[in-house]
Amino acid sequence: MSGKPKLYYFNARGRMESIRWLLAAAGVEFEECFLETKDDLTKLRKDGSLLFQQVPMVEIDGMKMVQSRAIANYIAMKYNLYGKDLKERALIDMYVEAVIDLNELLVTHPFQPADKKEQHFATIVDKATNRYFPVYEKVLKDHGQDFLVGNRFSRADVQLLETLLMAEECKPDILAKFPLLQSFKARISNIPTIKKFLQPGSQRKPPLQEKDVPKLMKIFH
Repeated sequence: MSGKPKLYYFNARGRMESIRWLLAAAGVEFEECFLETKDDLTKLRKDGSLLFQQVPMVEIDGMKMVQSRAIANYIAMKYNLYGKDLKERALIDMYVEAVIDLNELLVTHPFQPADKKEQHFATIVDKATNRYFPVYEKVLKDHGQDFLVGNRFSRADVQLLETLLMAEECKPDILAKFPLLQSFKARISNIPTIKKFLQPGSQRKPPLQEKDVPKLMKIFH
């Protein structure tokens, strides 16, 4: 077995994408094992690989880790993306948890019924522009530094960038009123490991297309 982390999930973003982002940001190569049928998921469940019977699952350092937040915490700590002390880690956790709230809205948008899509989109835009983005804009303004916490690169920067880019896919001008977030996006996108992950042909996954939703639902159910 190679020393690379091995990721078990669907060939889509979902809850694995932030884990892909963190590994890529840390410069860690990883392998992926895509679940393409319900049988693939059933096999993992039957062989005891999934502690709580669900993915994402990551094989790393001799462990079969599940629960996306636990996986991300481990990767952030292992690769020095979790601040220098307890207070920085608390700040990182707060910023990341808010990003996850918005990310969940973005990830679930393609799964919304046709009659709920418009309202769901409005909720995304409202929460992004009125609740979440103003906070990060203020943080960057107040401390005047390049990164969100402690003026050093952390998982908070990685996961905010991921979500900013997803939000722009949803609404291209969504950052129009946030100049510091626009600068942040450009700056973090140019970090060499991130820049590599943003290139065509990387393991970053494209937005989920509506035509692919039924296939994923069959694997789940």
